[in-house]
Amino acid sequence: MIPLDWKRYQLSQLINKALSLAKPIPFDFLVHGEILRTTLGEWRTEKGFGEEDTLEIEYFESVLPPQRMTTLPHEDWVSSVSCRIPQHFLTAAYDGHIRLFDYSQKTIQDVPAHLAPVTSVCVLPSQESIDGSVVVASASHDLTASLTRISLEPGAMEPYRTLASLHLHTSPLSSIASDHTGSSLLTASWDHLIGFWDTKIPLEDEVAAETGDRNKRRKIGGGGGGGEAERPKRKAPTTVLKSHTARVSQALFAHDSNQKAYSCGFDSTIRTWDVESGVCMDTISVPERPMLDLAITPDGNTAFASSTDRTVSIFDLRSPSLSSTTGTLVHPSTPSCLVCPGTHSNPSNGTPLTPGSAPQIVTGAYDGVARLWDLRSMKSAVASFKAWDGTMKILSVDWVGDVVGVGGEGGVEVWRVGQGDRVLTK
Repeated sequence: MIPLDWKRYQLSQLINKALSLAKPIPFDFLVHGEILRTTLGEWRTEKGFGEEDTLEIEYFESVLPPQRMTTLPHEDWVSSVSCRIPQHFLTAAYDGHIRLFDYSQKTIQDVPAHLAPVTSVCVLPSQESIDGSVVVASASHDLTASLTRISLEPGAMEPYRTLASLHLHTSPLSSIASDHTGSSLLTASWDHLIGFWDTKIPLEDEVAAETGDRNKRRKIGGGGGGGEAERPKRKAPTTVLKSHTARVSQALFAHDSNQKAYSCGFDSTIRTWDVESGVCMDTISVPERPMLDLAITPDGNTAFASSTDRTVSIFDLRSPSLSSTTGTLVHPSTPSCLVCPGTHSNPSNGTPLTPGSAPQIVTGAYDGVARLWDLRSMKSAVASFKAWDGTMKILSVDWVGDVVGVGGEGGVEVWRVGQGDRVLTK
């Protein structure tokens, strides 16, 4: 028998005793799928449960209150942030630059990668070299994407080198994403197209240069050396995916494959692709819900899509009825971006979900608040934190381990949402 005046604290003490834990661990509790914020008696009265009704209570390890760890100031909006390089943060900004910071806030490299705002950046996971550099892919409003090798060493003889520029799109690019091996890329654009690319650097240009374009590329493709042999090569896509009827917001590979992909767009659809053939295999259509960002759980069963109607829709990709959602996360402001552990730009370095654990996501919104959600309780966020005191829009979030990077109008803030190496919930 459990007293009705017990709250989370007393229940947590009970579970610690029942599990005979050597070190006390704080727990939270789900009562019929809703996080308990009151006493059991108050919850029962509010929900209309009688004295003879059985309550189903699930416990999980509490999420520590988010802590702001550091700030990486930028002079322009940050459209994309990545925490995927160990001990480093990678950012892309509207001034056309990609920047690499270490954990001490020191700027390691500042790369003038594009002639217009950079909208998205990702790290190629298997492209780290013995000389301490990484290969980064970026997408821009200048209608191109780029592959750039960036040194992780301060004061390197060659701090960066643009290896190739990717040419397909006729409108600004929305996103770029790598597969888990770093051998393939997807670009999404406002021109309704998705480009599928390999990451091999060609010996010769695959796309002819337009008048004046070569000089522009030389201005931003430096880093040391020169000459025709070291000029960034112009790549063409392997396949073009055509099915969307409006702006494509995001395109992602399946977690463990470079032949299956997902995309979302302003045509209010999520599409599943056979990349090799360029065929759209399935379409989820949700009328009048233009979609801004997309994440897929590592098991490939669940999709999350943020929309302009201030919701994040949840879809079971195994369901035969793909037109209906399995739930929504309601936000007070437009959720502009989201990330699920083990997904997004560099799946191989993410924190995978443990077997049987519920999916979790972090969302960022135009009200300047980032929120952590546990899909066992969709009515409210498990934790939330205001970036820049909630006065500026969030445009990008990334989440690796217990570190969440938040990018937007105020630059970048780094938050800790766990402790040590612990997974957030069990």
